[in-house]
Amino acid sequence: MRQSQLFSKTRKESPSDEVSKNAKLLIQAGFIHKEMAGVYAFLPLGLRVLEKMKAIVREEINDIGGQEIIMTTLQQKGLWEKTGRWDDEKVDVWFKSALHSGGEVGLGWSHEEPITNMMLDHVSSYRDLPIYVHQFQNKMRNELRAKSGIMRGREFIMNDLYSFNLSEEDHTRFYNDAIEAYKRIFTRIGIGEDTFLTFAPGGAFTEFSHEFQTSTDAGEDNIFINKEKNIAINEEVVSDEILKELGVNRDELEKVKTAEVGNIFNFGTEKCEQLGLVYKNEKGEQVPVWLGSYGIGITRLMGVLVEKYSDDEVMIWPKSVAPFRVHLLALGGNDDVHKAADEAYKVLQEVGIEVLYDDRDESPGEKFRDSHLIGIPAQIVIGNQTIDKDGVELTDRLDEDGTSEILPLKEVISRLS
Repeated sequence: MRQSQLFSKTRKESPSDEVSKNAKLLIQAGFIHKEMAGVYAFLPLGLRVLEKMKAIVREEINDIGGQEIIMTTLQQKGLWEKTGRWDDEKVDVWFKSALHSGGEVGLGWSHEEPITNMMLDHVSSYRDLPIYVHQFQNKMRNELRAKSGIMRGREFIMNDLYSFNLSEEDHTRFYNDAIEAYKRIFTRIGIGEDTFLTFAPGGAFTEFSHEFQTSTDAGEDNIFINKEKNIAINEEVVSDEILKELGVNRDELEKVKTAEVGNIFNFGTEKCEQLGLVYKNEKGEQVPVWLGSYGIGITRLMGVLVEKYSDDEVMIWPKSVAPFRVHLLALGGNDDVHKAADEAYKVLQEVGIEVLYDDRDESPGEKFRDSHLIGIPAQIVIGNQTIDKDGVELTDRLDEDGTSEILPLKEVISRLS
């Protein structure tokens, strides 16, 4: 993309009405637009990051047998009443609306009930199972406080996965497969070393759950970890009983501030019994299905990346999810520079390297400022100095030294590839 054609613009100042660093930087860099508290639109650069993350999640979930669908956000009151979760005292994040024709609908904050109800049309025999389905969808939650930017929104994008199995043994096997898939996802996105599988409360879902918590000062949770034993426990469930069950002493644990980026729940057979999802086994007996629920907050994950890969003024995206692989800057207004930059842009596209080309009539200072804000990890500069040396200047911004080299374009392409 030519930057001169990008409608979204960077700002010289961060927005004064935002508290969180992720919202301040993403708005200033032109990745998101704030509609209202806790509600954001994603602009072209922001959408590219989201799509990169979704592609990684999709690949890993499909690899363990997931089939992608998309469900409706509108929710049946009667269906949720069957499980008791329409009650505002049990679930306090519902958005609900009256229908002109009478009755009431909700806006989906999760989808266990409707996906289980859907399976009534697809499961009757043991031969129909297992089934694993997932979706990327906007969830709606009526959060009381929405001050953490895209890390806690009233509307957000989630990948939610649901498993339907014949037995506890089969369910446990897939549950563990999902844990490993989530670990691979977080590693590929760039936070694997700082993300911990955490024993946690189940909230409106189940009594207990497993969370994936990423260490960050911007987080809203506290966990206790023992890295040697690979154990992490949410502060909300730390007790002598839980510590004994996990085989760890309180003095062996380190307290860490974190943000939740994923969560998985074991519903057992209870919800399927409530909604009548059963199958006939080989003896012809009616047996309830085992249900598991697994979620990754895609937009929340994007906010966590900003918090971890930025200071107060500059972002650097991990290569796997950066909006473009390289940012090409043409410095100077003479014809030779623009001709060389246009040619480099053409060649980079031909070899399949995603490039944002800053071809605007702006000063070098303005272009470097915007490049640092946007945060693309590789930067190519073309100016009079590089033309004199028959090369381009390459900077790997993820390199701690931040060194730059003037190299032939062919060698730069080889490195970027």
